[in-house]
Amino acid sequence: MPDTFLNHTPTKKAHTLTIVADSNIASLSDFFNAHNLAGAAETVEIITCAGREITADFLANIQPDVLLVRSVTPVNETLLADNNSVRFVGSATIGTDHIDQAYLKARGIAFANAAGCSKHSVAQYVLTAAFTLRPEYWHDAPTLGIIGLGNIGSTLALYAKDLGWQVLGYDPLLPVSDVNNSTLDEVLQSSSIISLHVPLTSAQQSDYPTEHLIDAEALAKMHKDTLLINSARGAVIAEADLLADIAKTERQVVLDVFEHEPTIAAQTSDALSIATMHIAGYTLEGKLRGTQMIYDALCQTLGLPIVQRIEPLLPANPYHWAALKDAPQLLPEFYDIMQDDAALRAVVTEGQVQGKDFDGLRRNYPLRREWAFAAF
Repeated sequence: MPDTFLNHTPTKKAHTLTIVADSNIASLSDFFNAHNLAGAAETVEIITCAGREITADFLANIQPDVLLVRSVTPVNETLLADNNSVRFVGSATIGTDHIDQAYLKARGIAFANAAGCSKHSVAQYVLTAAFTLRPEYWHDAPTLGIIGLGNIGSTLALYAKDLGWQVLGYDPLLPVSDVNNSTLDEVLQSSSIISLHVPLTSAQQSDYPTEHLIDAEALAKMHKDTLLINSARGAVIAEADLLADIAKTERQVVLDVFEHEPTIAAQTSDALSIATMHIAGYTLEGKLRGTQMIYDALCQTLGLPIVQRIEPLLPANPYHWAALKDAPQLLPEFYDIMQDDAALRAVVTEGQVQGKDFDGLRRNYPLRREWAFAAF
């Protein structure tokens, strides 16, 4: 192992690789153990805690070599300025807006995320929400508008095409294609369903900022019957504008992410057709795939062979996309999204969902299964 990777403090045990990890990352010990990281250190110490508890002071007391996070932990100069030990950061998430990649690069800290790990999980969440609210779409094909055609958006398009739906896609960062075929206005004005799959960016970060992309002006362009689904980032939608629009149009809206999460005002959840607790990607397959990806990246950083795979960790899967298409009435068995909606609404107290309760639901979420697919 290169000497540049580990920078031990005098109190750290020799030949120990210390990992601080969000406790919500799946199967940590199955991947990050001395056997699977043989050659990096004699022993591996994994210290887990809630992602929001990973602070600068916490890391200063531990001086870890490796930091593994999810989306609730901002990794930036504030977190790491006083820390000289971290040499690898892995985020078991598709999104990276919580990571200051420029800062990590300047510090020489290796970084990897889990791009695409839950693309099928999230696409299946969107389909479940749509079919739950509008079961007629099993036989009356709607027009699906997709804003953002990265890993998730493009996967959702594959499912929609497999169902015979018309797809209108918009992604200004990608070349025109059979899916990336529309302007933003065309998607807003002509879709029966609009699903958001963009990162959260500001005007300072991008020529095509997504913060409050869906505001009063955008909402006014949608037909009042257009179903809006957001499983990307909460602040892509201006919440105040959304609530005003719902009050006016009675639009059906599904949110898995919220502008002010982990706190959610009861006024917001009450207005929604389906509200869930940022769990669109929370399947067993998606979680394990995310852990696999950051484990693989750490092995590559350390020059180690990859010896652990997710397949031995997955039990048999009874849920198959082809079977669901043949028997749509099985949808609640595949994924009963209204159970998640009810769980979130059950923790509303004093006019809001408290942050600790929102995080608790996510931390203790019983991972569902992805629907196995053969066609794509």
